[in-house]
Amino acid sequence: MAKIDDVARLAKVSKGTVSNVFSQKRRTSKEVTERVLSVSRQLNYVPNHIARSLVTKKTMAIGLTIPHGNFFFSAFHNQFINGVILEASYYGYRVLLDMIPAQKVRTPFLSSYPIDGAVVMSPTTEDERINLMHMENIPFVTVGRVMNENIDSSPSVDNDNQTIIYNICKYLIDKGHQNMMFLNANELMTVAIDRNEGFIRAMEDHHIQVEEHMIQHKPAILSTEYMDYGYDETIQILGKLNKKVTAIIADDDRTAFSVMNAIKDLDLRVPEDVSIFVICGDLSMMVQSNPSLTSMDLQPSELGAQSVRLLMHKLGVLQGDFPEKIIVESKIVERNSCTELVPPHSI
Repeated sequence: MAKIDDVARLAKVSKGTVSNVFSQKRRTSKEVTERVLSVSRQLNYVPNHIARSLVTKKTMAIGLTIPHGNFFFSAFHNQFINGVILEASYYGYRVLLDMIPAQKVRTPFLSSYPIDGAVVMSPTTEDERINLMHMENIPFVTVGRVMNENIDSSPSVDNDNQTIIYNICKYLIDKGHQNMMFLNANELMTVAIDRNEGFIRAMEDHHIQVEEHMIQHKPAILSTEYMDYGYDETIQILGKLNKKVTAIIADDDRTAFSVMNAIKDLDLRVPEDVSIFVICGDLSMMVQSNPSLTSMDLQPSELGAQSVRLLMHKLGVLQGDFPEKIIVESKIVERNSCTELVPPHSI
């Protein structure tokens, strides 16, 4: 395990300077700070939290609050959490993971936690976690847009969700698909609201009428239907209602696999009869699926790392100019689950 002497030697500074970078007891230049932090990352050096707490009068811990249900975290969550933990460790911070049942705050959790700030994942409209931190003056950064009436603005890290769904729709439309079904996130989540706007705008720009069945929303996180989201919707819309759907956009990989099971039970095929596009999925699972699933790479690790950096800026650990809102780039990863429609006259 690396020691402070190793960091000082490789960064070509004194042990006192390394200590100052992490304790913030004395200000150091931006160039020296970045050099020390870079070497610390390289050596996986983490300072002693107890000693730092005594010097700085801080807990040297941040909270990470994630809504959850009765299931294991997805690969997206795991990669995001890894990004948060690794980035926090670079600055000598521990991460206290808080899993909020049913997206409700039943106890004043964060106000009594020994933390200096928090990262809030998957905010909902009028999110109680955000209201509580705002009232308690706890510095926080959200991963997703804040839609709390009493908060004008707050620092956030996010993907450009409106543009993401717009680009997905355009990708499918360019392949000849106009009859789509969008299996969105839960309607209370701000990401779902942004996605809806992007989907509707894409349809309008391409002169496609949005019908009621085209947008569905994931059930509540603790509902019995949550784990099977996508199956019943596909059976209902394509089977019982016999709606023409040639492409389905799935919120995540779990939803996509439910859709694939439903398509199989309807004696249909992917992608010959129905194309599938996954917004948020485990890239390794997307490849192993048959067919491999076209998806969007949202860079979850980078989302986690950027949220910590923005929080460190709010806590005064990182100096300089930081934007209030950081957008992490995303890109389409094309595989085998989306096909071009063959025009009827060419058959």
